[in-house]
Amino acid sequence: MGRFEELVGLVQSFQKDFQKFYEKGNKSAGTRVRKSMNELKKKAQEVRKEVQEIKGKAKEEKPTM
Repeated sequence: MGRFEELVGLVQSFQKDFQKFYEKGNKSAGTRVRKSMNELKKKAQEVRKEVQEIKGKAKEEKPTM
């Protein structure tokens, strides 16, 4: 579950900027939120690629009849 925990930690690290932007209207925090969301997008793409690779390897190792 390392990848999941990594993603949760990443999202939690954005919490203060989300609050500053959405609750207090801090525009600088909004910029940081956008940057954070881009980081999350990149990390999600990495996970997607990893899952696809693991699925591909499992398919190759599966014996055919």
